[in-house]
Amino acid sequence: QVQLVESGGGLVQAGGSLRLSCAASGRTFTDYAMGWFRQAPGKEREFVASISWSGSGSIYADSVKGRFTISRDNAKNMVFLQMNSLKPEDTAVYSCAAGSRSNLWGSMRANDYDTWGPGTQVTVSS
Repeated sequence: QVQLVESGGGLVQAGGSLRLSCAASGRTFTDYAMGWFRQAPGKEREFVASISWSGSGSIYADSVKGRFTISRDNAKNMVFLQMNSLKPEDTAVYSCAAGSRSNLWGSMRANDYDTWGPGTQVTVSS
């Protein structure tokens, strides 16, 4: 079983940057892809980015392409989300997710992930 804990959220002005971190423990870290999802108040959870088990491939939502970068450090069992040029519409609770055993290359679908962190709040002021 995988355990995930996010950190790095906070309050930032529009145009600013934040770096989210997610620490994983339990199952061998290189056995699965990792993803970031977010959920704003009153809205459904949405995909943000995912990264393959090796870190060689990544997928981004159109809304964050060119502004966010996902990366992972397999030696430290961590995944990161660098968020630049933040907008008020990026305000949400951000959660990292561990891919199921069949999800090695990343996915935009929440059903392809079987473990979720509690989330970290990101608030972008205008």
